[in-house]
Amino acid sequence: MPLELNTLNNPTHLAAVTTADKVYEQLLQQIVNGTIAPGSKISEPELSKKFEISRSTLREALNRLEKCHLIERKANVGSRVVDCSIEGLLELYITREALEGMACRQAAMNMTDDEILSMKQMLKDHSNQQDLKDGISYYQEEGDVDFHYKVILGSHNQQLINIICGQLYHLIRMYRIQFGMKSSRAKRAFQEHSQIIQAIADRDGELAELLMRRHIAASRKNIERKITEQI
Repeated sequence: MPLELNTLNNPTHLAAVTTADKVYEQLLQQIVNGTIAPGSKISEPELSKKFEISRSTLREALNRLEKCHLIERKANVGSRVVDCSIEGLLELYITREALEGMACRQAAMNMTDDEILSMKQMLKDHSNQQDLKDGISYYQEEGDVDFHYKVILGSHNQQLINIICGQLYHLIRMYRIQFGMKSSRAKRAFQEHSQIIQAIADRDGELAELLMRRHIAASRKNIERKITEQI
């Protein structure tokens, strides 16, 4: 029997309890949405003053951002927001293809019937997005209305949840926002999501993994094509 979701630790939805938690969340959102630009230097004195907190509290928040791969820290240099490079984006998609494919196979085994119904309803809601109807983009907000996020949680595999949601999820969103949401694959991507959830509903783990890997690989190839056209 799969574990209930509320018994799993969801790294993206931990309640903000301490001051460090709240600072972490504010900085995370500012980095992901680009308010703090990629490559920006992190000034600990300035941030300590801005948030009216101690340097130790700030460093606790920065440590969490580092674990999410949103900032990098170097001795005698300090902290910087990661750069959004083409190479980094493509590497991230290759990593996603393997890990989310595995999560999809696990979801076919472990996702509950109620979770599957919830995901089908979510896709129905997505189908009403005007940008998707127009074939312009297929954008999903963070968390419970994000198809990939729900599949990962539906795997009920804590290690996969820790790696993808805890370490890569916000970095993925940062890249998606920085490189733009518009895509000629919008309608096709939605159809692929529908096929994936049907494979999960049919409890066909092999097919579910194959479809997810193909889905992410197609997105990566689309990005590579767009980059080539811009050169």
